[in-house]
Amino acid sequence: MNIIVSRCLLGERCRYDGSARPSCAVRALARAVREAGGTVCAVCPEMDGGLSCPRTAAEIRGERVVTREGADVTEAYRLGAARALDRARHVSAPLAVLKAKSPACGPTLVYDGSFTGRLVRGQGVCARALAREGIVVVDENVVNTCRASMEHPVAIVLGSGLGALASLVKPVRRIPYADIEGFPAAARPVAGHRFEVTVGTLDDVPVVVYPGRVHLYQGYGPAQVSSLVRHAHKLGCRDIVFACSTGAVAGRAHVGLGLVTDHINLTGTNPLIEDEDLSVVESPFVGLADTYTPYLRELALGVAADEGIELQQGVYAGLLGPSFETGAEVAALGVLGASFAGMSLVCEAIMAHALGMNVLGITLAANMAGAAGVSHQSVLDVAHDYEDDFERLVCGVLARLR
Repeated sequence: MNIIVSRCLLGERCRYDGSARPSCAVRALARAVREAGGTVCAVCPEMDGGLSCPRTAAEIRGERVVTREGADVTEAYRLGAARALDRARHVSAPLAVLKAKSPACGPTLVYDGSFTGRLVRGQGVCARALAREGIVVVDENVVNTCRASMEHPVAIVLGSGLGALASLVKPVRRIPYADIEGFPAAARPVAGHRFEVTVGTLDDVPVVVYPGRVHLYQGYGPAQVSSLVRHAHKLGCRDIVFACSTGAVAGRAHVGLGLVTDHINLTGTNPLIEDEDLSVVESPFVGLADTYTPYLRELALGVAADEGIELQQGVYAGLLGPSFETGAEVAALGVLGASFAGMSLVCEAIMAHALGMNVLGITLAANMAGAAGVSHQSVLDVAHDYEDDFERLVCGVLARLR
């Protein structure tokens, strides 16, 4: 995996005032990328565009970049952005980590040109150029928020046939699901699931692993289905990895591992409609744009490329179940743009996003949706074939969150 990084975040003194803004999280990410054989391209669009260091502070005003004294430095910024884009193309970098708020690098917020410290939504010149190229652009705050620690372990919820990952964890504590608030006390796990949380480390990364879940098709409500998410949030988890088995929609996916880019909620319910749940979120009216965190998704794609793991991407259609899909339903799902059909994930992902958590959705398409002869046992059998790739993928992502 190759990435673009602002030089100041790596500790180089290249900011307008001659300082650096080193980020421990970004440095750790860069180190992990290099250790995996990837390239870290350090850029400073201002200096790459010919500006000096130190230099007069500048901000975006309309379509131009101007200094406090009113000098127009737009062309220098555009030149620096073009050179950064050339470097990104040269190494095929899918991800850029740029300095927040900068008129060159800010991915989401920039100073408004009044030199009063007021921020507005927008992108710096370089960030905009990279995003137009299809590169995922984030700032150091995203990298830091996603970084794992003892205070903020990574939660991992495992699905049918994928629970063996829990055995790789070095445990420090185990928690029966019966002790989780909101989890149905009388629930019994379906085949391939286990109801005991393992808290510990996986390759020295703090994790909280849930090797099973309950489903709407078992008669449980959305609050109960998403209780593991709320539990993980209370334990301090900011990142959550959901793993689930699905059927692949013909023409849009095939049997194998995949990443969830978005979902279509066809379950007929939502965890935010439950009265007892509303106390854990600020508002039930939650926007679901980027529910599946682009930064985590790019890390997973990078791991797959480094490890030689085939990894598809697509939209998850969440269905009630427990019956598998008819041929007509599969055809309809394809028209809707779905790649995977499953019976979990959506309520959990909605709750995680509402709680401000970073979400990575990994699916194993264990069969072609609507195919004859599909059973729960056949799903478990196929999951066993992909167990090694799944574990290498998850462990690789964790290594980049260390």
